[in-house]
Amino acid sequence: MRTVKFKKNVVIFLVTAAFSAFNPALAETVGADHKDAHQEHKSQDWPGIYTGLTPCADCIGVKTTLALNKNGSYLLMTQFLGKSEREFTEKGKFAPGDKANTLVLTPKNGSTSQQYLVEKDALIQLDSSGNRVTGKLADRYMLRRTSVTDTPPEHSGH
Repeated sequence: MRTVKFKKNVVIFLVTAAFSAFNPALAETVGADHKDAHQEHKSQDWPGIYTGLTPCADCIGVKTTLALNKNGSYLLMTQFLGKSEREFTEKGKFAPGDKANTLVLTPKNGSTSQQYLVEKDALIQLDSSGNRVTGKLADRYMLRRTSVTDTPPEHSGH
């Protein structure tokens, strides 16, 4: 009786191995699904508020606040310090990028998408080709996650 079960298990194993060998696309699809699920799981940690002061060619710096919402939407607020008091806002959707640990901001207004490298509690702005910015100011293209308690209280006007 044991010999029959053993032979049956060996036959099932060999048939499965044979199908896998003749259908590598199936194995790749299973691997891709696992990778997508892993990336999706990591992206669940992305929502939050990120702030930073990024370089600017003709101003002191760009004060940047990026809010990533759990529903996949974002709000990006920028202010060009030393140039204008005006705060610019942009809304859109964010999603995982093509490269590992990247996210892409896609604006609602159809302007150019932005890419970020995701690190622990930080986002690093990438260039238009999706690569890290290089040079002496490269480390300043970072937005750090802030907690709600890090935000200064609003003045009540009393």
